[in-house]
Amino acid sequence: MSRSIPALVCLLLTLGMAVLVPARTYCAPQQNTRPVLKLIKNLRSPHIFSPKSAAFSLDGTKFYINALEGKETLVYDTETLELKKVIAHTFGQEDAALFLNGENTLFDYTYHNCRGTGDKNRFSGKPVECTLTHNGRYLWVSYYRRECDYNASSPSALAIIDTTTDSIVRVMPTAPLPKMVAASPDGKRLAVTNWGDNTVGIIDISSANPQDFHYERLLVVGQKLNVAGVTGNRDNVCGLCLRGTVFTADGRYLLVAGMKSSYLTVFDVESGQKLGSVHLPVANPRHFVRSPDGHKLYVSFNVPGKVAEIDMAEIIRRAPGNGSVTGRVLTVGSGARTVAVSSNGRHLYAACNKSSSLTCIDIASWRILGTAAVAPYAVGLAIHPQEKIALVTSQGRNGQGGNNVAVFAIEH
Repeated sequence: MSRSIPALVCLLLTLGMAVLVPARTYCAPQQNTRPVLKLIKNLRSPHIFSPKSAAFSLDGTKFYINALEGKETLVYDTETLELKKVIAHTFGQEDAALFLNGENTLFDYTYHNCRGTGDKNRFSGKPVECTLTHNGRYLWVSYYRRECDYNASSPSALAIIDTTTDSIVRVMPTAPLPKMVAASPDGKRLAVTNWGDNTVGIIDISSANPQDFHYERLLVVGQKLNVAGVTGNRDNVCGLCLRGTVFTADGRYLLVAGMKSSYLTVFDVESGQKLGSVHLPVANPRHFVRSPDGHKLYVSFNVPGKVAEIDMAEIIRRAPGNGSVTGRVLTVGSGARTVAVSSNGRHLYAACNKSSSLTCIDIASWRILGTAAVAPYAVGLAIHPQEKIALVTSQGRNGQGGNNVAVFAIEH
């Protein structure tokens, strides 16, 4: 019996085979059905200029896109996909109150660039990554660099956005070239991982008032990189290139890894002391995400195009002895970048850069359920709190591709 293409796609998905789902393919609900990725829309506009990361509000009614080269955070309505607000990361004299006591550096970091700019807090920032704190009240957005800091060798900054008004309420300095920002589940601390010099800043966010937020300490992985006179592409000239960052579920430990390594380092957050390191099953780790129950760590490995599931307790147990950890490993697509777990802990999603794809994995069976094509080159990923929608940002490379946000309906 002949079958239509949509029917064949649905049959293959039912049998658990990975397929490229056409934009308008719809699979009728079935018992024990698995997610189907249905492309709703590719968002493109002058504002979507090198989109880097994405995040949903906790209630899922809106989402945020960080446009790195556009120097903007874009706020969209989830239901209508309309752009509701543009948050500009450009600061002038009129924004002085956003910088507490005029602070523009921390831990005695000096400016190697931006020397002739006078007020260091008059700048434009390039937004990279983001995370929510205080039950979704504040969105933290890190800046790759201040616009005048061509070699990313001077202090950068991060913005704190009040999501009730979608406006910036404070800007804090960072070390050179921050990327990942991760919040502790207990709401006490925020980690700012600095790609630029092998350090991680720990911020006390236990107060409800953003004006009270302050740095506790600066952690160093390996050796702090001397960035005075640094030249070259800072995406590559970055020491260990720290990126993967996550707290354990109890907030006691912080796990950090560099992309130019095959191990992760564990810090005791209260003391700031290094607990130890563990060797990972694959090299080139990029992104960390914790399972909803806190028992597992999911890691993407960029060049190998793999993801791994590793037991958190095993990591903490083996770190003091600098041991090795194993886990389940799966190939998902070349250039595995951002990963995200569904809120029910059943599915893992991976945005793959070189293969320009979004992959959905069934965690229980540890197999791929489906793969969908996205615009070149996929980087960021966000999953709706109720697993209704997936967002994939495509940043582009060397002026080619990108400048696109793919919006997928996740049908069950």
